[in-house]
Amino acid sequence: MRRLPRWLLRAVQCIGIAWALPVSAPGLLAGAAGLAAGARVQLSRRDLAVVFHRFPWGPGGALTLGNVILHTGESLERACNTYAHDAGHEAEASITLADHERAHVFQAMALGGLFLPLYALCGGVSARNPFERAADRYARTGRGWWPWARDRAQQSR
Repeated sequence: MRRLPRWLLRAVQCIGIAWALPVSAPGLLAGAAGLAAGARVQLSRRDLAVVFHRFPWGPGGALTLGNVILHTGESLERACNTYAHDAGHEAEASITLADHERAHVFQAMALGGLFLPLYALCGGVSARNPFERAADRYARTGRGWWPWARDRAQQSR
């Protein structure tokens, strides 16, 4: 597969960031509130996101809203289980939380304001949600962040 020229990739990324703004705006507001309660902010070029670490509210882990990641820990560069592994569907190796959340950033950049309603319609936070399965797949392989992409392993079964 040919890579896009760097200038074209940057242009597509800028369009995606603008398209995801309706989803990112609530994340920025929540992150700003979190700053007052001790969170710290980081601009992650690799993840194309504004990351709020030590976010004080939530059950733990991370939540991605557009190009904003609200993270309760110190670093996204930590190992975590896939949704399928935690649900007992199959034993899988650990993935990196940053890679999983980056997939959600890409999903939001592609779907814009449709991201949250579609995510909710597909089951929300669940091992059966194609958004979560795709984010886990991307974290494992570096490919396949699109929620309706067929997993090559599933195709060969």
